Amino acid sequence: MALIDKHVILEKNATLLLIFSLLVVTVGGIVEIAPLFYLENTIEEVEGVRPYSPLELAGRNIYIREGCYVCHSQMIRPMRDEVERYGHYSLAAESMYDHPFQWGSKRTGPDLARVGGRYSDEWHVDHMMDPQSVVPESVMPKYAFLMDNVISAESTYIDEVMATNRFVGVPYTDEQIELAKIDFVSQVDPFADIFDDADGDALLERYPGAQTRNFDGQPEVTEMDALIAYLQVLGTMVDFSTFEPVASR
Repeated sequence: MALIDKHVILEKNATLLLIFSLLVVTVGGIVEIAPLFYLENTIEEVEGVRPYSPLELAGRNIYIREGCYVCHSQMIRPMRDEVERYGHYSLAAESMYDHPFQWGSKRTGPDLARVGGRYSDEWHVDHMMDPQSVVPESVMPKYAFLMDNVISAESTYIDEVMATNRFVGVPYTDEQIELAKIDFVSQVDPFADIFDDADGDALLERYPGAQTRNFDGQPEVTEMDALIAYLQVLGTMVDFSTFEPVASR
């Protein structure tokens, strides 16, 4: 009863209440923030996660440009209904090279964190051309114009975009940036004769697991190619059949 009486003093004195509130917030903040100064990295590195290839990165920029993130999140929460519907919960490491990351809470459409490999390229083309043709209840607008927008490494300034990403921490090497224009074409056509040294195998050495093929069936490289290349890689870098989370320190 004596403790409750003393608490009344704080409740009746605005100045004391403010001082003690600030004290509690300060202590709580120190407890949460101080340990971070002793960690080299707050993101657990996971085997398989790599920077995006030039074509995938171009597709990601198109994804952001068209506002796809407004209706689709890339964040599967560790809850049973989320995991059963979309797959393994999202890892921070999967977004460590994303600037900006696509985590979110707004879902007009499904979460896309694990969409890679779930549908064929042809399905994605049909879905972009006319969403209602494959998902009748969809409210997604048509993106058929992506098929007509021919792009190149030069028009997307992909080597400069990669250099900018390296500036903010993405570990692109000098070689990857130097060969960005070649890799951009090689991913769609591993045997392209546009460059004498176009080589799909070399691309896979620089970007393990990258999918090399003509994504939209068009003879030219289009924005549709780039966007589908990006969608098809989402959630495929980590082998969750062997992944074991490391307990936090």
